[in-house]
Amino acid sequence: MSIYQTRREQIYDWMARESITLVMISDFEDRRDPSVRWLSGQPGDALLFLSVDRKSLLVPWDINMAMLYANVDSFIPYSEFNRSSIKAIKGAAALFKTPLGSRVEIPPTTPYPQFLKYIEAVTDFDIICRDNGASPEMEKARAVKDSEELKIYQKVSAFTCDITDLLEKQVRAGKLKTEADIAHFIDAEGRKRGCEGTGFETLAAGPDRSFGIHCFPAYTGGAFGGQGLSILDYGLKHAGYTSDVTLTFAREPLSKQQEKMLTLVEKAYNLALAMASPGIATRDIALAVEAHFAKAKKFMPHGLGHGIGLEAHEAPNVNTRAENSWVLEPGMIITLEPGLYDPVQGGCRLENDVLITETGAEVLTNSRIIRL
Repeated sequence: MSIYQTRREQIYDWMARESITLVMISDFEDRRDPSVRWLSGQPGDALLFLSVDRKSLLVPWDINMAMLYANVDSFIPYSEFNRSSIKAIKGAAALFKTPLGSRVEIPPTTPYPQFLKYIEAVTDFDIICRDNGASPEMEKARAVKDSEELKIYQKVSAFTCDITDLLEKQVRAGKLKTEADIAHFIDAEGRKRGCEGTGFETLAAGPDRSFGIHCFPAYTGGAFGGQGLSILDYGLKHAGYTSDVTLTFAREPLSKQQEKMLTLVEKAYNLALAMASPGIATRDIALAVEAHFAKAKKFMPHGLGHGIGLEAHEAPNVNTRAENSWVLEPGMIITLEPGLYDPVQGGCRLENDVLITETGAEVLTNSRIIRL
């Protein structure tokens, strides 16, 4: 059994419990869903149909690409349905011989006017569109990485560590002088190692721009690594999965306020890492970090972290929101990224990717505060 079939089995079991006969998952430019890739291996631009009788159908925009990458039971090019998801639902139902009146679930991101069109056009089935359906079930399943995903993360983490080390050497040697130099270097080095690219647009902020949580624009031709605090937030994407790390470059002389920020952030990171283990509520970790900053009369204006995977931001959440009920489990990979920002002093953030193990946590990446 392929790893994709094993993953689909989890959803088939859920469908049987929920009395859902057919599920449609859509991954196109207007509404992306990485669960299509997680369940089939297809990189994107496709509809994936799952039938409760444990059969799968991929309806790709590019059939040649799908035949190369995807692992499913059946393929039908999207063009055969005139690139209409409504016609594709009817086609999938016919292929699977779905009984009339069955419950068919479509993505919860479907706009209401489009949902009405499904209702009007697909009258033989009960069309369901809901927030608490298949989509959160897949999100929950993706939060705990399986053995194949962990192998990928060992690779992408190693690539990230290598490039982080190279970045430090290049900046120290004065060979990477601008934000653009940094961003282009990361992309080129990642692709040399077989990465698909960066997991998100690299954020490189020199001392004049590091006060922003996420600088805008993401990078410029401005100086990086000059006196004060520079922030670099980047990730590499390998086999669909992204890393996500943040380094702070601190060039002396630094002010007392900047030194205090660096110390507080390092202590916050170590506190969070010490707490990260199975059975711990992620909200409790985030609350502990907030309390740490509050003692110094500082405030962190963003969440402590998040899960990573086929997207840069996935479950589980690692923040103080009241609705956050996530509890760490072995196999989860999260970021821990405490940070402080000041419009005069600049910003400081430290972020690493952390695998939750049976006994605690394993830091996969090697981000740090680099003093120049």
